[in-house]
Amino acid sequence: MTSTTSTTAPPGYYSASPLMRAMRFGLGASQRVWPALGVRAAYRVFGTPLPPKWLYRGQHPGADWRREAWSFEDANLGIYHLAAQDSGAESAPVVLLVHGWGGHAGQMLPLAQAVAAQGLRPVLLEMPAHGRSAGTASNLPQFARAIDYVTARLGADGHVLRAAIAHSLGANALAYAAGRGLPTERLVLLAPPASPREYTRYFAQVFGLSERTRAGMQRLIEAREGILMQQLEPAAVGPRIAQPTLIVHDRDDRVNRFADAEAFRDAIAGARLFPTQGWGHRRILKEAAVLDQVARFVVAPPRS
Repeated sequence: MTSTTSTTAPPGYYSASPLMRAMRFGLGASQRVWPALGVRAAYRVFGTPLPPKWLYRGQHPGADWRREAWSFEDANLGIYHLAAQDSGAESAPVVLLVHGWGGHAGQMLPLAQAVAAQGLRPVLLEMPAHGRSAGTASNLPQFARAIDYVTARLGADGHVLRAAIAHSLGANALAYAAGRGLPTERLVLLAPPASPREYTRYFAQVFGLSERTRAGMQRLIEAREGILMQQLEPAAVGPRIAQPTLIVHDRDDRVNRFADAEAFRDAIAGARLFPTQGWGHRRILKEAAVLDQVARFVVAPPRS
């Protein structure tokens, strides 16, 4: 498919700092002196969430939420339940909320509160290597596997999944999981990126990597994860999504282009795009108009 993702450097990722300059120098030197090592080093840096998770250790959802740590692959997942619902809302339909790359569960708190106000049961998922979860590296396919695992386990415990809501890279992972049969009634994709392949090109640009190193890194990711990057793009996943889908994206998003949302809208039958203006990539997670749109969407009656 034709790429819809810009290679312009998003300001929230890989911002200039002495550490980033040192990493750029190290990657550049390794690809020149030992190309195979350069590929492995690039793979490692690409899979490391930035900003580092220790910056967000104190930004968990708070005392009103009960956290569980679920073992997953070589790390764990953070699962947050609203403590006040432990006894009174066991049978309420679940809404799963998933953060994006370099994020944490607390970022989804306003949306969680909005769906709880509708009588639903929000469950926050914190990915490996993010927030308070164990691990030092992750990637998009692992995000998708985690969503699959958590929804399956919630279902095995008797919960009905009314909706899944995800932001940024989490939205890309959610779309992929939905295209593979995720048992949820509705999807909400917030500021989704369209092309992981294009993101590798942006990464290579930032760190001064050659096309040979970038392509080698992509092949290494695909070989280790058992999936090609184009299989994660809207043209591949969209036609397989059957659930009603709401997409929210800001026209001034400087991380993922508005055209990325349009690509998902065009690929998913019946998908609705709610555009915003002036809120950027993260403010949409807490703006009242977005909270209202999402809450009304997840409680709407099913399509006839």
